[in-house]
Amino acid sequence: MRKGSVIRKTGETEIELSLAVDGSGKAKIATGIGFLDHMLTLFTAHGLFDLTVRAQGDLAVDDHHMAEDVFICLGKALDEALGERHGLVRTAHSYVPMDEALARVAIDLGGRPYCVFAVDFATPRVGQLGTDLIFHLFESLAMHGRLNLHAHVLYGRNDHHKIEGLFKALARALDAATQIDPRRQGVPSTKGTLTA
Repeated sequence: MRKGSVIRKTGETEIELSLAVDGSGKAKIATGIGFLDHMLTLFTAHGLFDLTVRAQGDLAVDDHHMAEDVFICLGKALDEALGERHGLVRTAHSYVPMDEALARVAIDLGGRPYCVFAVDFATPRVGQLGTDLIFHLFESLAMHGRLNLHAHVLYGRNDHHKIEGLFKALARALDAATQIDPRRQGVPSTKGTLTA
């Protein structure tokens, strides 16, 4: 089973996170930000990952440090779990409708971190999480997980639905891209190596 674990302690947060790519959708999430816990739980379920997050920090200041640091850890755990990335399908995408909203996420696990995020939000917050942070979370995952990530909400009205669609699409695309193709030997690149 491909797994990654990260412990991150700063003056702002303390986080322990473990990720199993080949899981069954089990989530134990406690970030102190209810909406973020909800998104990570459905990410785990739709990607069939196993994810444990225990976090505490300066939520009295705001949600930024906690949310960002959790996704830094998630990216690092994913990178560790994938190792040298031998045999991966590597690229995948997913469209997910969530009521009136339609989200699309495409990813490439080729080791070149980049994030394109084309989403407009109508409200400043959903629950305790600022909507301006959603791009930053996807970007942190892309940078620390060494993946190319394109996220787009094609249309929608409700910000909760837009974000939920994005997280489900991310999970499903990541699940597909991390699958092992039994026909493929070594890294999935004509260069013979995956580099940043």
